[in-house]
Amino acid sequence: MTDALKRLSDEGVAIWLDDLSRKRITSGNLAELIDQSHVVGVTTNPAIFQKAISSGEGYEQQLADLATRRVTVEEALRMITTADVRDAADILRPVHDRTDGQDGRVSIEVDPRLAHDTAATVAEAKQLAWLVDRPNTLIKIPATKAGLPAITEVIGRGISVNVTLIFSLQRYREVMDAYLAGLEKAKAAGLDLSLIHSVASFFVSRVDTEIDKRLDAVGTDEAKALKGKAALANARLAYEAYEEVFSSDRWAALERAGANKQRALWASTGVKDPAYKDTLYVDDLVAPNTVNTMPEATLEAAADHGSITGDTVRGTYEQARAELDAVAKLGISYDDVVQLLEDEGVEKFEASWNDLLKSTEAELQRLAPTEA
Repeated sequence: MTDALKRLSDEGVAIWLDDLSRKRITSGNLAELIDQSHVVGVTTNPAIFQKAISSGEGYEQQLADLATRRVTVEEALRMITTADVRDAADILRPVHDRTDGQDGRVSIEVDPRLAHDTAATVAEAKQLAWLVDRPNTLIKIPATKAGLPAITEVIGRGISVNVTLIFSLQRYREVMDAYLAGLEKAKAAGLDLSLIHSVASFFVSRVDTEIDKRLDAVGTDEAKALKGKAALANARLAYEAYEEVFSSDRWAALERAGANKQRALWASTGVKDPAYKDTLYVDDLVAPNTVNTMPEATLEAAADHGSITGDTVRGTYEQARAELDAVAKLGISYDDVVQLLEDEGVEKFEASWNDLLKSTEAELQRLAPTEA
């Protein structure tokens, strides 16, 4: 069942699970996926926690204790989510040690309501790193304009970062620049660069969802022929940018000082359109030193019938450029699409967090001890 996943790993793609819940931890399922399905990391986001905690499974006792202490709902959420991340990090610690810190990582995101506040994002990242207190944690910071200087500051303090919600090639280059600037800051402060790790989460399927919708609106045969191509083209050109930045003289100086490359992480890899093969964003994004974080359904599909045939990214750059150019010639604005997706991404995570705050507050009130 896992031959395809082994081939994927052998090609240099780290397989991470885009999901976490207390039940997954306590049932042994996460350990089983690590043991049998080549999973070497975990990513979370506000929507994942909203789904997990709202299910109620495994959280009742901690919620009751928090209610008894009469903590605020924000504090309760941070206690709950950091407990899950800490436990998952402990399960993945052997992977972290075996890979010299490259994998075995668990990501936890700053409060999405802070996405446009640099100083608050930095403060939240420091607090989360302290709360989880595990060397194999990644703090997720969104790649908004306000997020870029926060990335530099947090990396400069020696905290490892997962940069999330990257849609555009220009923003991705800005993210890599922010990472290098952070490493330079850390080096100047005398920190050990070999202990700092980062991934850049480049979102895939949502690009096709939005551009395909606009291609359908154009309605021509030429437009229909381009459906399902933009997301892969965009991601492949991101890898071209990665290769360029991490072969530069600027990078070479940091590498000599012990720095680690910021790997490209393919996120949003569950296929949204049932017309496409369910392993599209796995099979067609194989490249060395990358990460693919998959929802469980995508992981199972890749294990069952993934087609891993070697590198499917390098050597495709000219074709990828031609496909994005063809979309642009139909009057579809790339800049408009990627900005819309970034804005929607922040809004969706904020909405999930707000929903989670409301449902958690209701549970705390329900479980609060009655006055004598």
